[in-house]
Amino acid sequence: MLPTVYLINLDKSKDRLEKSQQRLGEQSVTFERISGVLGSALTQEQLRQHYDSELNSRNYHYQLTRNQIGCYLSHRKAWQKIADGDAPFGVVLEDDFYLSGDLHAAFDQIGKIAFPWDLIKLAAYQNRDRKIKFEHSLSNGLKLVVHSKPMSGGAATAITKEGANKLLKSTQKFGRPVDTDIQYFWEKGITVMSLMPYPVTQDLAFESTIAASSETHKKHFWRRKIQQFEASLLNYKYTNQHVKRLRKQLSLA
Repeated sequence: MLPTVYLINLDKSKDRLEKSQQRLGEQSVTFERISGVLGSALTQEQLRQHYDSELNSRNYHYQLTRNQIGCYLSHRKAWQKIADGDAPFGVVLEDDFYLSGDLHAAFDQIGKIAFPWDLIKLAAYQNRDRKIKFEHSLSNGLKLVVHSKPMSGGAATAITKEGANKLLKSTQKFGRPVDTDIQYFWEKGITVMSLMPYPVTQDLAFESTIAASSETHKKHFWRRKIQQFEASLLNYKYTNQHVKRLRKQLSLA
């Protein structure tokens, strides 16, 4: 069974929707549109439903903007769709992408993974690189990769039903941007890998709908440094545990 592709798209971003339709259509990939949450239109009650400013103060170095909160809520809508669906996994796309690989080949290889997994990145934030901790070769020139730290960005992600449920449960309250929060995978009880070469690339020609705001918040330099240091230690510990477990799963598969 092919996964459902969920495209997050703001109602006002009709040009992005048209471009996404064209690009996915070139590979005969169908999708279901998720109406993105417009952060600037949220009431205070809606903002506080899941965003926790006190949690943010403990876990992040500035208060999130309305656009960042809206982005997080949009992804939660997509996770709910995957959790409620019949397919073993779904794919979440943001609408600022282009296809750099064969999605059908990527879906086929992901569908053949013979061990439990939760989340696989199909694109990197601003197309950046990161040190690879572990890799496992698949067919069609693709490989599963565990980076030294999970890639940021949410342009394209494959998520299992179980992974979506874990994410929904663990983010009833959140205080970080959505892609940063997923980097704290040990808090969410999920595994995070990448499929490389990435079949999806972030289209940097589009202006970010998250950054496109006059709203700013004070950033705390030393709080950020302390958080980064603490997170690096935990990331090192839990990434090593993930790789060790993955090696064992692959030997048994």
